[in-house]
Amino acid sequence: MSIAIRDVLEHELDSVLALNNAAGPAILPLDASRLRHLYDTAEYFRIAERDGAMAGFLIGFGSHASHDSCNFDWFRERYPEFFYIDRVVVASRRRGGGVGRALYADVQSYAELRYPQLACEVFLEHGADHALLFHGSFGFREVGQNVIQGPGLRAAMLMKTLCSYPWVHATYGDALPDLPWLQRPRKPTPSSAGKTAGAHA
Repeated sequence: MSIAIRDVLEHELDSVLALNNAAGPAILPLDASRLRHLYDTAEYFRIAERDGAMAGFLIGFGSHASHDSCNFDWFRERYPEFFYIDRVVVASRRRGGGVGRALYADVQSYAELRYPQLACEVFLEHGADHALLFHGSFGFREVGQNVIQGPGLRAAMLMKTLCSYPWVHATYGDALPDLPWLQRPRKPTPSSAGKTAGAHA
């Protein structure tokens, strides 16, 4: 069966939370209020479906977002413009089946029209070889390391240059054509309309 990528729906947040917290030590756990905050503020929050069931998700922020992540801040202190993958999770039974690659292909197609670089991190304490190889196969390179205060987790900070961005920006600036596949706006919920507008400005 094919993999479908689409925006997350509000009623699916409980399933996203369960998927996140079952992912193991390589993914930081969430509680419901933190996930709701991510839903209200993320520029990109999409899920992957396979055989009609949620198989994974990816959350991302542009470099000018008000995002309270020390890894996001690490990138922002060093790079003026980038799109940050906050977290990507694939259900254990779907790993190795192309779900992660489908999510990364989709987020790159979104980011490369708007940002010059794509950023993410990989935690190094929990058998990171497969994750580093996965990202290396997508063209990411390590640009430094960061240690999260508190848990003391060390992360490899990875970036990828998005080759399409210079041409797109020179041709269209910040006014992309009004096409559904280009805009893909997330629909803010009534409780988050004010916050989302500020995050996307």
